[in-house]
Amino acid sequence: MSRIGKKSITVPAGVKLSFDNNIMKVEGPKGKLECPYDKYVGFNVDGSTVTVTRIDDSKTAKSRHGLYRQLLNNMIVGVTSEYTTNLLVNGVGYKAELKGKVLVLSLGYSTIIEYMIPEGIRIALDGPTKISVTGIDKQLVGKVCAEIRSLRSPEPYKGKGIKYEKEVIRRKVGKSGVKK
Repeated sequence: MSRIGKKSITVPAGVKLSFDNNIMKVEGPKGKLECPYDKYVGFNVDGSTVTVTRIDDSKTAKSRHGLYRQLLNNMIVGVTSEYTTNLLVNGVGYKAELKGKVLVLSLGYSTIIEYMIPEGIRIALDGPTKISVTGIDKQLVGKVCAEIRSLRSPEPYKGKGIKYEKEVIRRKVGKSGVKK
C-alpha cells in the first residue's frame, strides 16, 4: 500500500470539496482549483477528513493512489495558504522590473526580455534582484519559476544568472596560469 496514499487529509474549515465526473474541485478562501482524476481511485469524505482509495491492486491503480492524494492535498493547501517561490537575479547590471502584467528582465543580452505573467500568478519584486512568485496552483507556480529561470540559467564560474533562493550553485575554478 502506498505510504503517501494511505494518509488521510484534514480539510480546514471554509474549504469545499466535490468529486463529480472524474474532476476533483476544491474551493477555498483564496480561490478555486480543478483537477481531473482517473477511474482507478476513489475519495471517501468523513466530516473534515478525506481518504483516497483505489479500486484494485493493479500496477496502474497503485501508481495513481499516492499521486492523487498528493494532488488533492496540494490543492487544499493552495486555496487556504498560497504557494510562494523566490528567485534571485545575480550579475552586474542584471535586474528585474514590473510593468503591469509584464516582467521586464535585463540579463546581459543585447535586448531586454519581457515575460508575460499568466493568469493566477502574482509577481512581486523586493528590490531589482529578488523576484517573488505567488499563486494557489503549485504546478503553475513551479512552471512560471522554471520558465523565468531558463531565461538565464546560473553559470558555474561567476554564478551569474537567475537562481532559486535556496539553490546552491557549485562553483568551478576558472583558468589559472601554468608556470613552466
